[in-house]
Amino acid sequence: MESTPKASYTPAAIEEKWQQTWLELGLDKTNQDPTKPKFYALSMFPYPSGSLHMGHVRNYTITDVIARLKKMQGYRVLHPMGWDAFGLPAENAAIDRGVPPAQWTYKNIDQMKQQLKRLGLSLDWDAELATCSPDYYKWTQWIFLQFLEAGLAYQKEAAVNWDPIDQTVLANEQVDSEGRSWRSGAIVERKLLRQWFLKITDYAEELLNDLDKLPGWPERVKVMQANWIGKSTGAYLEFPIVGLDEKIAVYTTRPDTVYGVSYVVLAPEHPLTQLVTTSDQKTAVEAFIKEVSNQSELERTAEDKPKRGIPTGGKAINPFTGEEVPIWIADYVLYEYGTGAVMGVPAHDVRDFKFAKEQNLPIKVVIVPEIGADENLKSAYTEPGILVNSGEFNGINSIDAKKAITEYAEKQNIGKLRVQYRLRDWLISRQRYWGAPIPVIHCPECGIVPVPEKDLPVQLPEEIELSGRGGSPLAQLESWVNVPCPSCGNPAKRETDTMDTFIDSSWYFLRFTDATNAEKIFDGGRVNDWMPVDQYVGGIEHAILHLLYSRFFTKVLRDRGLLNFDEPFQKLLTQGMVQGLTYMNPKKSGKDKWIPSNLVDANNPVDPQTGEPLERVYATMSKSKGNGVAPEYVINKYGIDTARMFILFKAPPEKDLEWDEADVEGQFRFLNRVWRLVTDYAAAGVCKKQADLDQLSKEEKDLRRAIHLAIQAITEDVEEEYQFNTAISELMKLSNALTDAKCNNSPIYAEGILTLVIMLAPFAPHIADELWHLLGNKGTVHTQVWPSFDPAALIADEITLVIQIMGKTRGAIQVPSQLDKVEMEKYARESEVAKRYIEGKEIKKAIVVPGKLVNFVLG
Repeated sequence: MESTPKASYTPAAIEEKWQQTWLELGLDKTNQDPTKPKFYALSMFPYPSGSLHMGHVRNYTITDVIARLKKMQGYRVLHPMGWDAFGLPAENAAIDRGVPPAQWTYKNIDQMKQQLKRLGLSLDWDAELATCSPDYYKWTQWIFLQFLEAGLAYQKEAAVNWDPIDQTVLANEQVDSEGRSWRSGAIVERKLLRQWFLKITDYAEELLNDLDKLPGWPERVKVMQANWIGKSTGAYLEFPIVGLDEKIAVYTTRPDTVYGVSYVVLAPEHPLTQLVTTSDQKTAVEAFIKEVSNQSELERTAEDKPKRGIPTGGKAINPFTGEEVPIWIADYVLYEYGTGAVMGVPAHDVRDFKFAKEQNLPIKVVIVPEIGADENLKSAYTEPGILVNSGEFNGINSIDAKKAITEYAEKQNIGKLRVQYRLRDWLISRQRYWGAPIPVIHCPECGIVPVPEKDLPVQLPEEIELSGRGGSPLAQLESWVNVPCPSCGNPAKRETDTMDTFIDSSWYFLRFTDATNAEKIFDGGRVNDWMPVDQYVGGIEHAILHLLYSRFFTKVLRDRGLLNFDEPFQKLLTQGMVQGLTYMNPKKSGKDKWIPSNLVDANNPVDPQTGEPLERVYATMSKSKGNGVAPEYVINKYGIDTARMFILFKAPPEKDLEWDEADVEGQFRFLNRVWRLVTDYAAAGVCKKQADLDQLSKEEKDLRRAIHLAIQAITEDVEEEYQFNTAISELMKLSNALTDAKCNNSPIYAEGILTLVIMLAPFAPHIADELWHLLGNKGTVHTQVWPSFDPAALIADEITLVIQIMGKTRGAIQVPSQLDKVEMEKYARESEVAKRYIEGKEIKKAIVVPGKLVNFVLG
């Protein structure tokens, strides 16, 4: 199997050989030795679409470098991989192809697994999991039952996006900007359905506060999560309805404006809407409600859409003034948010001002910038100020008035202080087949009955027809639906909703710690040993939902006594996107503006259809833009190690990466230089002598200093911030120092060659192992200890001392590095450089910067 030392660098042969060797050595299996410190390195697991793209390659390469490095630094490392395999895309693909979703999914998994293996990643495939496998979703269902038992899972009526043709619920993302279903094209309706929820709001405060426990997360992600949770402190106020015993509850963060309320708005679907509507408004209100029900939530709340509403004819009483104000309904108020009602204060809210102007409603100023200010507004005044027209609160500044008015409301029993969150409970019901069935049974006698643990998993039936239409596929399979109640034995029915796939990905990182355990979800000792994940790597697009849900699950399972930690991910790296050179026709819109690269002459970029000139931009690689580069193309042409080196060198991990084949070739040339450098040395004979550090020549000292500077710099680059691009730059510097060195037969040169190969290993693992082998070493470079630098080696015998005259550099001399300021000045004065410029002139003073320069100021 050995190559001859002078063989040329052939990536394909080397990479295949070493991957096979690593497999035989069991190199990537997880070391469970408890005497070693642990390190859990994890990439966000992929959806098995069937093919890897460059974004995948970048994500997994970054994590792989970290995992390999930590092993060399003496850690036992868990570095697993799995598949986020349930969901609507697989179900739709299976329908389109007339095959079962399981068949489609597992075929894609096999294909992507082979692609991943070709990348030479140090993954422990013994820990592999797929969320669609019954031995995984058994435990997903078990977790749901934990939530149910804890009172954190419940059913309630909820307004959903309903496709009247496909007879199914759609997520907001599945409704286009015109309010149509992405699949059937039907106008989407809003419909009340009984749905399952998880009470994430019970953990809102802890999820917010514990962001402070995550110094290893990007600040941007923490801010996004905090905004999503959306904590606000305000007042809950009740407006009595004229002629009824009912009250309209509103929540406001601006109780200081309550004297300026000129109307109250209900969500069209609010239960009070029917009660407050007068007979003369009934027809108009019903028509408006029907019209609004055809709009998606996104459409109703879009900032750029006009706000539409209609009076109900009913009136409410402002409890602070006793005035009657009209009750309206409007499309921008949603029943699921807040109390489903808002108070309209047009003078001090931009949206209310616009709405009041359009509907000719009164605008009453109650806050002004200063006493005596003009109360005629051209736009809403939303800044702090002084209260006017506000009864006993006149003259108080608006900040103090918030507190005073809220306290007054509590004393008068018309309101109270309330902390509220933007976060809503998590709707997890999906009316589709390819997901984990919710493990409950509905019994006419017993109500909701959990499926007994011994009967888990509730498996998806295989003999089922999928059309994508007609509601839940499971609901149509009577043989599956109809079961005896586990509690009383009477006829009952299974729950036919399946779970949102975010459930599957909210705990997978826990299962990886004990992936093959058939008896328990995981062993407590093992999960508490490996968790939390030390380094999590994935896209910024998961900053909110996936990461928030994972934190929520961790806290619930902790409270159930299953875990002993608060947060799942210690450090988070959100890698940037991979961008490709893209051609765009600025005169076209939508998807049509992107022109695939293969249709464009790079020397004359014009639209092949219209002949119009095209703009060249870098944009995220995607099929729709036709700007993608297949990983196979790069690997076949340059090898895996080159692809890895380019990805790591081109940009810091958190920044977007612009794909440029010239830079790929640059890394290929560098690896070839390293190959020649090491193989030439191996061919000349590897130096076996021990270095006598007290007897080194100047050249040897300089080279040793370059070696240990490289060790220091690369270790710092990869240790904390993962600046792999600068680490590779340091490898290049070391390679250049070895190339230029004249002491090729010295043990210091041998140390340099060995150090270069060892430090190259996490970045380009295949070529490093081959070179390690060619140097006559046994085993694999990846089990070597990461080198540490010798501080003594960094101290130079000589330094370059710059000589300046009147602040202008005139030359430099070599001097011993240990000189004090007096000695430095003496060396400088006696130098030929100084003598040339100072002769015949008086030196007024000498400015000495130790270790750097001497500046002579002349008289």
